Amino acid sequence: MTTNDTPTVVLVHGAFADASSFARVVPALLDDGLNVLAPAVPNRSLTGDAAHLASVVRQIPGPVVLVGHSYGGAVITVAGAEENVKALVYLAGYALEEGESLGGLQGRFPASELASALVYTPFPLPGTDEQGTDVSVETDRFPAIFAADVDPALARVLAVSQRPLAAAAFGEAAPVAAWKDKPSWGLVCTADRTINPEVERYGYRRAGMTTVEVDSSHLVMLAHPERVADLIRTAVRAVTG
Repeated sequence: MTTNDTPTVVLVHGAFADASSFARVVPALLDDGLNVLAPAVPNRSLTGDAAHLASVVRQIPGPVVLVGHSYGGAVITVAGAEENVKALVYLAGYALEEGESLGGLQGRFPASELASALVYTPFPLPGTDEQGTDVSVETDRFPAIFAADVDPALARVLAVSQRPLAAAAFGEAAPVAAWKDKPSWGLVCTADRTINPEVERYGYRRAGMTTVEVDSSHLVMLAHPERVADLIRTAVRAVTG
């Protein structure tokens, strides 16, 4: 039975995915008696997405452990400044420094295979005559780059059900880096072809995180859910003492 003292684990998806990417992790956490929430992230802008997540976090009574995958790592870096966030967990994620953008961190290292597989699609910006740009992954290359060790039948579905990321998000600077004040854990996917694993290692090392490495594709939550659940449990135990 859960109480307001039981941490709520908030699972934050990244670009080109949605909350269903945590489908194999959620049951394990629920079986532990934890509160779990996996909200949809708009994927429109870093500061806007972080503000949206922060509004969700503020409505949760009790402590929160934020878990961010990929771009979701950048989002929890900002939203994690909320007072009731007690720990951060990064899964193949971007641990930005204050004032740093996704492009700035990624640009320190050689590009991954993802760079050559991106698709740019215009979309109308509400209330203006201007257009934004959505970024997604070529559907035929998505399984190999994003989900190489995920069940092929599922990877095919994921490839055609992507949640794109607005290109503007790549250039936005993080206004705060919550890992400076909150205990943090990081998981590196050593077989990642979406984010260069060195980007993950660098961000985690800079933040002084406790880090584990898993031989996994980018979608580690679907490929190795038990490893992800174990890392989240470690963070929860640290919060609850």
